[in-house]
This record gives sequence, structure tokens and C-alpha cells, in this order.
Amino acid sequence: MKRIFTISGFILLCFFFVNTAFAQNSTVKGKVTDAATGEGLVGVSVSIQGTDNGTQTDANGAFTLSVPPKATLLVSYIGYTSQHVAVSNAGPISIKLEASANELQQVVVIGYGTQRKVDNTGSVATVKGADLAKQASTNAVSALEGKVAGVEIINNGQPGSSPTINIRGVGTIYGSGQSLYVVDGVWYDDISFLNSNDIESISILKDASSTAIYGIRAANGVILVTTKRGKTGKPTVNLNSYFGWQAVTNQVKMANATEYATAINELTALNNTPSDYNPPVFANPSSYGTGTNWYNQILRNAPVTNNEISLAGGTDKYTYDYSFGYLDQDGIVKDNNYQRYTFHVANDFKPVKNLKLGFSANILSSNSRDVNGQIFHQLYTAAPVVPVYYNNGKYGDPADYNVGGGANYNPQATIDFYNQHSKNKRFTGSVYGEYNILPDLKFRTSFGGDLAQAEVRNYTPVYFATGGQQSTTSSLNLSHTETRNWIWENTLTYDKTIGKNKITALLGYGSQRNEGTYMNAFADSVAYAKSGNLHTSFPAGTNVTYTQPTANQILTTEVSQFGRINYSYDDRYLLNASIRHDGASEFYPNVYAWLPAVGAGWVITNESFMKGQHIFDNLKLRASYGMVGNAIVPISPTTLTVTNDPTLYTAIFGNPQTTNAGASINTVVPPTITWEKSEATDFGIEGSILNHKLSFEADYYNRLTKNAIFNIPIPGSTGENGPNGGILGNQADIRNRGFEFTVTWKQQISNDISYSISPNLGINNNEVTKVLSGNNPIYSGGAGIANGALATRTVQGQPIGEFYGYKVLGIFQTAEQVAKSPQAATAKPGDFIYQDTNGDGQISSTDRVNLGNPNAKYGYGVNMFLKVKNFDFTVDLQGRADVSVFNSNLGYRFGNENITQDFYDNRWHGAGTSNTYPSMNIGSTLNSAPNSFYVSSGSYFRVRNAQFGYTLPSELTRRWSIQSIRFFANAQNAINIFGYKGFSPEIGGGVLNEGIDSNVYPLYATYNFGVNVTF
Repeated sequence: MKRIFTISGFILLCFFFVNTAFAQNSTVKGKVTDAATGEGLVGVSVSIQGTDNGTQTDANGAFTLSVPPKATLLVSYIGYTSQHVAVSNAGPISIKLEASANELQQVVVIGYGTQRKVDNTGSVATVKGADLAKQASTNAVSALEGKVAGVEIINNGQPGSSPTINIRGVGTIYGSGQSLYVVDGVWYDDISFLNSNDIESISILKDASSTAIYGIRAANGVILVTTKRGKTGKPTVNLNSYFGWQAVTNQVKMANATEYATAINELTALNNTPSDYNPPVFANPSSYGTGTNWYNQILRNAPVTNNEISLAGGTDKYTYDYSFGYLDQDGIVKDNNYQRYTFHVANDFKPVKNLKLGFSANILSSNSRDVNGQIFHQLYTAAPVVPVYYNNGKYGDPADYNVGGGANYNPQATIDFYNQHSKNKRFTGSVYGEYNILPDLKFRTSFGGDLAQAEVRNYTPVYFATGGQQSTTSSLNLSHTETRNWIWENTLTYDKTIGKNKITALLGYGSQRNEGTYMNAFADSVAYAKSGNLHTSFPAGTNVTYTQPTANQILTTEVSQFGRINYSYDDRYLLNASIRHDGASEFYPNVYAWLPAVGAGWVITNESFMKGQHIFDNLKLRASYGMVGNAIVPISPTTLTVTNDPTLYTAIFGNPQTTNAGASINTVVPPTITWEKSEATDFGIEGSILNHKLSFEADYYNRLTKNAIFNIPIPGSTGENGPNGGILGNQADIRNRGFEFTVTWKQQISNDISYSISPNLGINNNEVTKVLSGNNPIYSGGAGIANGALATRTVQGQPIGEFYGYKVLGIFQTAEQVAKSPQAATAKPGDFIYQDTNGDGQISSTDRVNLGNPNAKYGYGVNMFLKVKNFDFTVDLQGRADVSVFNSNLGYRFGNENITQDFYDNRWHGAGTSNTYPSMNIGSTLNSAPNSFYVSSGSYFRVRNAQFGYTLPSELTRRWSIQSIRFFANAQNAINIFGYKGFSPEIGGGVLNEGIDSNVYPLYATYNFGVNVTF
């Protein structure tokens, strides 16, 4: 791995110091703005007419270019009418670009190329990198939240974590269900290695006709990421920097020490029997006062800083773009920290006519001091009667307060003695070559890869903190993961216009190899020397025991042939057809599959009968159908394997008899597995009215995943030990269908005032339409449920992972009421009254019902922009509706854990005190079973981002030889409105465990101040 970074560093240095010659001409400066809104346009091409020399505008629309005498500038930008501007000596040039008479002429990025929006028959959404960089998100995917209809982002608050993204619902059960990311032509599972400032644009391919060209991995949507590349012109240096802090929002208020002591005494009394009387745990609850607020003790306002500097420029033969970024982010838990270094390098060369070569590389190095995975459960349940420290400096010990095993921990000791560090190094990138064989025929070859190394070191010293937090033997655990992936693709593109006919044909061939290895080693009685030594190797003389988990190596290969034809007649009638033939080793022996797609469009406003109308500026109808695949499955799932583990199996034979290591066949495999495929249709309309001020887009989609792969549970008595305790196979069909709407209004009120507003709405319905085993459900979701039950099920006719349990009708008030109920044998006053659904006079598992859907039906966002002279103001709103969450924290109890202030205030503590909240005995086997009490609405509304900026006048910055300086203040997630009684209803968990709140690292608000400087 060291060689990887040595070589990549050498390449970076070599190209960074390439001498670039520029003509010594006069210098012209100017600014390009949107004529309608007055907003500066970033990335506008400004070139000298008749040459390849030029530059691009910066984030504020400003540019600087060296020009010869009497030059004429060609100013062009996607979606706008190009202008020819004569250069004079009258000072800075102000250029206002008008939106193209036909907005559909703008170019969008699609699979293996670009296409005019007018020619596109699929559903593709594009977000500019400049819009992503405005947010304080440390991961670019998080910044997409609320910006694109039909795209759901679920964030995790832990520093360095990657969000989950769902495009048009969840269509698979096995695996993560993550979308495919394609960065500069290379396939990835995430883009955590990218700095947002290095991204030029992101295109989200939502319908199957757009994604089918990526067949094998496109079942959950495709996200195309184009990173920044150099442009011809003088070197441009950009500095982007911000600092700020992160603060907990909507912190859950817990019971104080007096309230806790009172509640625990009630619990003790409830569990007393005449033959087994236990005195109150706390003789005088009021003597404990407010006690310890563990959230305030362990959580903090965490600083964060992010800095990025870039250099870009080039000539007509050579362009370059280099950047370096540094992020230092503290977690809201004390001692939690994440540091990330990113490097981005991109070079393009034109050594001879018709030939273009180039490469791009991204380097990531990160270090983190991790947090104990149980810390948030401990903060929720730790006893407030226990002090952080005693007066003698020792840790407060729960054992001294007889709180029992359920809350036998001091969270301060947990973080003080938790020593885990993670290191990640990653090198990603690609090289390419393009050759124009003929004016209309181009060949392109590209090779890309992903080399990654992750190390985790966990050390436990010899220590004594409390009765339940101690270790008499030190231990050291090291894990090492390596990834080596490569992809090689070759395409031949024919692009020809004949009269009114435009044809673009693509043929391609690709191959991939993905390899991953994992190794773990453990040692005990390790003396702590210094952190660096522990991280790299075991000290000499330690007793090292190496362990190699069963699935410690993964190797998959894929090969593909694909083709696509785009046809347009007179910009009115559109046709798109593609086919992909994929082979995947995961499906051996059923290796190959065909994945076709077709789309059609009609640009109505280009018809002759529409020329006289004055309503629509643009109006287009489109429809598409396609098929995509999902290759995220176990390796060779139909191969029967033998488990050889001497700790589990032994064999005695021979004469004399001896004990030998044994083996067993303990898996059940299906005879065959076929491809999991998704078939999808999409119908859309897009257009604009009122002189392009109001644009709109609407889609209806219907996506059916066929032969979804997951496990059917089988009895443990069979000895089966397969994935998740079941037989893996093609078991179900899953449907996602819904609507998407996006409307954008932009207007310039005066030369100094302009604004825009763009709301979007996605509506999705998820349903399992067929299960091979009939009504045999998949149960999951056991996190934080004290009695061992499962809270979710997936069954025919219902959504994936629906919450499932008992419906609560009220609370038993008296013993007489209990005696007359179906729960007479198990309940007591203060317990939940469950609905006898089947009316058989008893409460059993057959009485459970659907309690809620963790898959949001509605997702929406509103993105607003206002500019007044040099001031700019951006607000992004976002939310979800008609979705449920399961708060398992409430019943995650095994003894005398703490409770929330809300539960204390509303608990049942005697007849007539409550008919909605149970008694303190909520952690009992019966009351902690999944039921409707734990299910709440997960709907929320959030001010996702608000930013106020001010750009210094150009007349002032020119004196300092600076193109522009912009200062800004930003607030992210500052306002959150919801009814859920937890930190946040934005809860992930995976496909079958979505929405279960148990020990989740909560989200937070980020407040920061920064500056953007362009030299």
C-alpha cells in the first residue's frame, strides 16, 4: 500500500510543477451573469474566437483571460444562448447571458457520454457541484438531501460515516441496497473519498432506460459523478475554508435523580410478591436532587474545520486541476474525532491531432478515534443517582447504589477506557485515451481502479473503574481489510447528423475484477508502550492468536457487452434503445443475463401546430421501459460448503481411539439461483412557461423487482447455519411505484434583485407482491428489544420491513380488570392491554398486526435563492411524511435503567393515573414485546441548510490582484420540527431493520463561517 501512495505522490508532484507557457498579451477581466436573475454563472466557457485558448468563470461568474489585440470572445454555457463579445480597453466586461429559447438544448451527463436534454427520454436529475459545496456536509451525498424528487438520503451522525441513499424506494432485500456510483467512469459503492469541492456535477439516473446501460449493478439507481478538470487559460487558484461547531439538537430529556429513584422504587414494588418482598432501593429519593445529567456530561459542542485549495488551468495542448483538502471533525461525543486528507489530480493532453489522453486520481487518508458502540444506550439508561466521580477522584460506581445489572456502568469510564483507532487509505482513479478515427467516429478506452486499505486497532488495558467496568487482562485486537478492484471499458461512438436526422450509436465491452481480503489478529497480556506501536504490530513476546473468519476473501469477476442507439428526428421525435449482456461470477453456473431498455419522446412545442401558441415555451412527453440487475449476492450461493471448526466439532475413531478435529455440513443451499432483475416503466412530462420563468417536470414510475434474493427461514432443528438462518434463493417480487414533481420559478425583479424557488415532491408506495413461500414471512428487527422478539416482518401484500406486533388498547388499571381479560395469566395492573385480534380469548403471536411502515411515502424539498446586490441568501428545506419509526430505547431494559422525563411524567403509577403509558415494569417480557406503543410518526420538517453570503466589490478586490472574495455564514439542520420523542426521526438500519431507533448516533446542527477566495 505504501508503494501506491509513493507512486501517486510522485505523479502529483511531477504534474504539479509542469511549466506552462502563456502568451504575453493584454489581460481582460469580466463577469458573466444570468440575464434573468442577475446571478453569477459558474463554469461558463470564455474563449478567444478562432482558437482553443480560453478559461472558465469562477463561483461568482468572474473570469480573467490573456488576449491578443482586437480579440473577440466566444462566451457559451449550457442552456444559454452563446455570445460574441469584442474586447476593448474600457475596463471590465459585463456579460449577461440569456436562457436559450429552448431550455431543452442544455446538455446532461448520461451513461458513457453526454446528451442534449431534448434528446433524453429518461428521468435524469442534475445537481451542480457548486450547490453541493455550499453545504457543511462532509460527504457529498448528504448534500443531495431534499434537492431531487424521489431521492431519499438517510444520514448518520457519526463522523466519517456514509449516508444511505434510496432512489425511488427500496427494491431489494439482500445486501445494502445501495446505489451504484460512477466517478469518471469507474464503479464504486460510495464516494466518501471525494471532497465536495472536487465535484463538477452529479447526475442521478432514476429510470430503467437511463440505468440499463449499467445493467449488472443498476437495480438501485445510478449516480454519475463528474470531477473537476482543468480548462485552458491562466492558472486559477481557489481557496475554500470554513470553521464552526456541531451542536446536539432536540436532546432527549431524561428523568433526574429524584425522579429516577422514585420510579425505581415503584418498579421494585411492582415486582414484589407476598413471599418475596424487596424493600425500596432508595430510602429517600428527594435526597439525590437532580443528580448527574449524563448527556450533558458526555456530549459536547464539537468543533469542525474544512480547508481546500485548488489550482487549475492549461493550454490548448494540456490542462490540469489539482486540489488538496483537509477536514478535522470532532464528534459530539467527547474524544470522538475524524480527520481526512484528500488529494485530487486531473490532467488532459492533446499530443497530436484527433488524440486525447488523460487521467484523474483521488487519494484519501483518514484517521479516527472511535467511540464505543454502546455509548448512546448507556447515556439513555445510566442511573442519574450515580456521580461521575467521587470526592476522592474515583469513578462513581453504580454497584454502590444497588441499581442492578441493567445500568451497571459509568459512561465517563466507558469513553475513558475505550481505545480504538481506525485508519483508512484509498487510491482511486482512471486513465483514458480517445481517438477520433473519423470526424463522426470515436474510440475510447479507459482503465480504472480502487485500491483501499483499512485498519482498526482496539486496545483494552488492565484497569478498574467500577464493579462492572474492569479488566484484569489487557488485550489487543487488530483487523486489516484490503480492497483491490479494477474495471476496463472500451467504447466506439458514432455521432452523425444528416439533415433533420441525428443518430448516436454506442458499442462497448467491459470487464471487472473485485477482490477483498480480511484478516484479524488477537493478543492478550499486551503491555501498553505507545499508540503507534500498537497500531502497526504486536509487541515482541506477546501471545498472538490469529483468527481468520469463514468469509475472509472475496473475489468476483464480471464481463459485459453493451450497445445503445439514440435517434432524433427534427428535435421532435426521439427514440432510445439499449441492450447489455452481463456475465457475473456470483451467479455461477447461471452466469449471463440480457438487460434491454427502450425510451421514446415527443417535443410537442417543436411541432408546426404549436408555433402560434404563447403558453408553453417548451413541452415534452417521454416514456421508457427497461430491465436492470442486482449482483450483490453471496459468492457461489448454490455451492455446498463444509464447516471445519475444532471448537465445535470433534471426531473419535481409531484403535486406540483418538480425538480428531471434526467437520460438518451445516448449510442448506438452493439447487440454483437466477438473476435478480428489476423491470421499470416511466412516463414523464417536462416544460416551461411564462418566458422560461416557470419550469416543471413530472413523472410516474412503476418498478417491479422480480426474483428478489433473500433467505426463507427454516427450523434450527435441521442444523442449518446458512446466511441469517435460512435458505437463500429467488423468493419474491417487490414493487415500487409513485409520482415525482419538480417546479422551478426564477425571476429578476431589478438589476440588483433576483430570486428563485424550486419545490419538489416524491410519492412512493412499496409492496411485496409475491413470495415463493406464500404467506411465510421474513422476521427481523430485533435491535434493542429486551424479550428477544423481532419487530419487523416482510410478507406478501405489505411493504418491506413493516413494523409488526401487538396493538395496545390501553393500560390495565386494577387487578379485577386483569382477571377478566385474555391476559389474566400474565398481566398485572400497569401493563399493556393487547388487542385480541383473532377473538380466541387469549393473547398470542397470532394476534399481532401491522403497526407502521418505515418506508416513507412522501419526501419533499424546497430550495430557495435570493440575491440583493452583493448579498446572497440560500435556504434549503426538506422533510418526509407518512412514515413510522420504532423507538426500542423505551423497552430496552433489563433492570433499573433510567427513563425519559416524558415517560416519568406520563407513566402509570396507580389506578387512573394513565391509560396510555405503562408502569415502570415496561422492560418485562410481556410489555417489551413489539407493540404500537413503541411506534411513532417519523414525519419531520427541517431547515436543511441556510446560508448568508457577501461578495466584496470587484473594484476593491482587483486592487489586491484577487478575482473575488466571498464571506459566508451557514447553519445546517438548525431547525427540526417533528413529533417523535427521540433525537431525530431520520433513522437508518438497513433494508429489514429500517427505522428502529436503538443506540443510534444522533444527527446534529452545524454552524460555521467561511470564505471563498479566487486568485
